[in-house]
Amino acid sequence: MACFTTCFNRKTPPPTKHGITLEEEVSNIQNIILYSYKELRRACDNFRAVNKIGMGGFGSVYKGKLKNGTMVAVKVLSEGSTQGIQEFLTEITMISSMQHDNLVKLYGCCAEGVHRILVYGYLENNSLAQTLLGPNHRNIQFSWNVRKEICIGVARGLAYLHEEIQPHIVHRDIKASNILLDENLNAKISDFGLAKLFPPNMTHISTHVAGTLGYLAPEYALRRQLTRKADIYSFGVLLLEIVCGRCNKNERSPTEDETLLGKAWELYNKGELLELIDASLARDTNMDEAVKYVKICFVCTQEMPKLRPLMSTVVKMLTGEIEVQGKLIAKPGILPEAFLRRNIITGDASSPGYSSIEASPMRESTFISHGTMTFSSIYNRNS
Repeated sequence: MACFTTCFNRKTPPPTKHGITLEEEVSNIQNIILYSYKELRRACDNFRAVNKIGMGGFGSVYKGKLKNGTMVAVKVLSEGSTQGIQEFLTEITMISSMQHDNLVKLYGCCAEGVHRILVYGYLENNSLAQTLLGPNHRNIQFSWNVRKEICIGVARGLAYLHEEIQPHIVHRDIKASNILLDENLNAKISDFGLAKLFPPNMTHISTHVAGTLGYLAPEYALRRQLTRKADIYSFGVLLLEIVCGRCNKNERSPTEDETLLGKAWELYNKGELLELIDASLARDTNMDEAVKYVKICFVCTQEMPKLRPLMSTVVKMLTGEIEVQGKLIAKPGILPEAFLRRNIITGDASSPGYSSIEASPMRESTFISHGTMTFSSIYNRNS
């Protein structure tokens, strides 16, 4: 990463490989509009503070208006950003090739000189982390039907990534702050900076661990072998959070390793899952269906990754096309956070109670957290 930082501190366009500049490499990506820095600066009114709608370790995000009147979210990466050239190119390449109702729309980017900027469609209703789980949760009424559709939407988006496009894509950072909501509260998966292409006929990819504590699949953290089942585990945690209206990790918890997922399993064994359901839900909520969604969470987060279902199967469970059989429900895999927090520096404030991590180059068993710009956190003006 240090060599990338050096490149971006220069006043000349940063090279990527074989002497090709970043701008030249981006220009070869299809379905992407290349914006000039001047054009985006004008759209965001010279990047005035009043237009800033979020910030993080990667830089700042501004609300802007293009010349044609289109409202956009402009993600400006700082020159000292922890997101390197490869992550920048990955995010552009991944999203430019995808078309799905439950994926965020990337309009284009700017790779002019030292500038690295991503231009997304502007989404009015923030992220789940800010609206359902965060300080702005009272601004939107999340009825059971709304939550149900959000869960199904995210599941469909993941099924598209995992099974419908070639090569398949593993997102690696499914969490509440990466689920954006449009004006109709339709869910959109965002932030593909950590995503990995999954070549055909491969059982796993050996890679550095990256993701967010509280959502990270234990087997991925321990063995550094990535499969689509890691995303499915993360989705299971997210599903539980949506049903319960609470974060899996609570910073105020007296016990470091106490999680919502662990508590849910404890209540399941006692036959008391109704205690978990968000008390703010209306009395006419289908509680049997809400409890079923918690059980689907267990199916997705069980200790044995090979027993976790495909996302297309999860979609059918959520919509009622497939019954959730008791024999499929198993104890969730929960890795003690004390293990993960050894030698970790915390970052990402976009998800309440969470830290984003990447494997440290210092030692193979070490994890290190970088402050990440999760695109969905950009709408919290109070942070």
